[in-house]
Amino acid sequence: MLKISRNSDNRANKCVAHRIADIAGGVGVRTSNLGGKVLYEGTPLAKGDNGLYEVVKTVKLVTDANSQATRLEIAKGSHFVVGDYIGFSSAVKGVQITAIDKSNASKDILTVAAIAAELKAGAIGVETTSTTTYNPKLTAVAVAGSNNDVVAGEICYTDAWVIAVVNESNAPAVNDAIKSANPAIRY
Repeated sequence: MLKISRNSDNRANKCVAHRIADIAGGVGVRTSNLGGKVLYEGTPLAKGDNGLYEVVKTVKLVTDANSQATRLEIAKGSHFVVGDYIGFSSAVKGVQITAIDKSNASKDILTVAAIAAELKAGAIGVETTSTTTYNPKLTAVAVAGSNNDVVAGEICYTDAWVIAVVNESNAPAVNDAIKSANPAIRY
């Protein structure tokens, strides 16, 4: 059944500067595990199952967090959901997210167990598999090439670039592990 919807697009966040090679025909992105409303251009994507791709969930801390912190203030635009594990390095292997407060217009607040290490503003967190090791859940193979609305329960179709130049200053957060796993994407 054909569905036509009208809405205005007010997101002009363009960060992919040069697009060299893409996955022909684009990709379908699983949305059932996403907490955000927009799949932003430059978001790292990983191969999932059944031919779908998945978002490599990342966050950027906007304030420092001490070793007893149970609330992490992060930049808007994250796709984390309650129950996900988030890790920052071998010091903070992974902590489970127990609540997310998105009421503030400038930042989101994740509630987690005590992180047991100090983190500085600007630290990049990624989704991990558990609390025992720093093992990112997904490995990026491409980046989304355009902004797309995320509708719960529907597949989000987007162009995916495997060789590109991305302006890191206005792209979704990525850490050194994501950059080294995908050297054809230059930040």
